[in-house]
Amino acid sequence: MSLTRQEVAHLARLSRLALSDTELDHLAPQLDVILTSVARVAEAGTAEQMAEVPPTSHAVPMTNAFRADVVAPSLPRDEVLACAPASEDGRFQVPRILEEEA
Repeated sequence: MSLTRQEVAHLARLSRLALSDTELDHLAPQLDVILTSVARVAEAGTAEQMAEVPPTSHAVPMTNAFRADVVAPSLPRDEVLACAPASEDGRFQVPRILEEEA
């Protein structure tokens, strides 16, 4: 089904749009593509047919590779702070980036 220039002109009149001949020539193929795309979506099936399709969250199967959550010893604080450029009161010291608000 192809949308003709005359059909676009008729739709424009029904919509109370004043389109020039150039606009009609330009819009007719664009509207035809839109209607063709909508017709393809309609071919997907009815609601009853679509109810039989299982829902998916991803197009391909995915599995998460989690490691076991195991408590392990970490480096001592003093050793880590010794490698830092600056520290204060047992914490990393960094430049202030926000002004204090009153």
